[in-house]
Amino acid sequence: MRVHTLKRALIACALALPGAAIAVVVAAPAAHADGCYTWQRTLLPGRSGEDVRQLQIRVAGWAGNGGIVRIDGRYGPETAAAVRRFQTAYGLRSDGIAGPQTFTKLYQLQDDDCTPTHFSYTELDDGCGQGGWTGGPLSAAETRANALRTMWKLEALRRSLGDRPLYVTSGFRDIACNRRVGGASDSQHLYGNAADLVSRSRSLCDVARTARNHGFSGIYGPGYTNHDSHVHVDSRRENNRDRTRNTTSWSAPDCGVGG
Repeated sequence: MRVHTLKRALIACALALPGAAIAVVVAAPAAHADGCYTWQRTLLPGRSGEDVRQLQIRVAGWAGNGGIVRIDGRYGPETAAAVRRFQTAYGLRSDGIAGPQTFTKLYQLQDDDCTPTHFSYTELDDGCGQGGWTGGPLSAAETRANALRTMWKLEALRRSLGDRPLYVTSGFRDIACNRRVGGASDSQHLYGNAADLVSRSRSLCDVARTARNHGFSGIYGPGYTNHDSHVHVDSRRENNRDRTRNTTSWSAPDCGVGG
């Protein structure tokens, strides 16, 4: 785990103090918790804007069974439900409203580059070792943005698996790398939308089954061709640049998980 900022530590200390100290934390939306993003207002259904979009990125992994959270900047029922699941998962009041407690938890979970604390851009970068987010169908900025959303989904999956480490064995691949490893020509790895996972504490079937609740619309695991050693997860429903958009595909026959 990477080192948290001093300001995160101060917020954690404030939460542990009684009385007036808690009142300070209640005003947290305007407090700069780290170097990534600071929310300035409470968010609830009907609101819209960049602050909602930033929230959606971070709760995208709490979409529920077979669902997704659209990153559209509009706080609708889909976003509210994801916020409620996030709140429940971290022991917060589950009301679907993103206020000080929800933001404080998000600040604790994110690092200064906006990645969740247990995953990094390095892990999700080029699977053949070159790095740089270039050489795929999208711009480097678009690919990197997709990878960020993927990491927040992985953070949610990790939480539901008992907060035990998940290891990414392959993330973004440029076109040349994808050909070299024998990837499908329309692989979601090309877009920064995918990760291949292993766990040392949970079975691959546990990972595949649980992933269905965390915003992934493509899941392949044990029993699917060439996937007995890892679980592949991707966000194909949110990829509007290829022919697999608006589809779901789940197959892990040895785990009883099918489309």
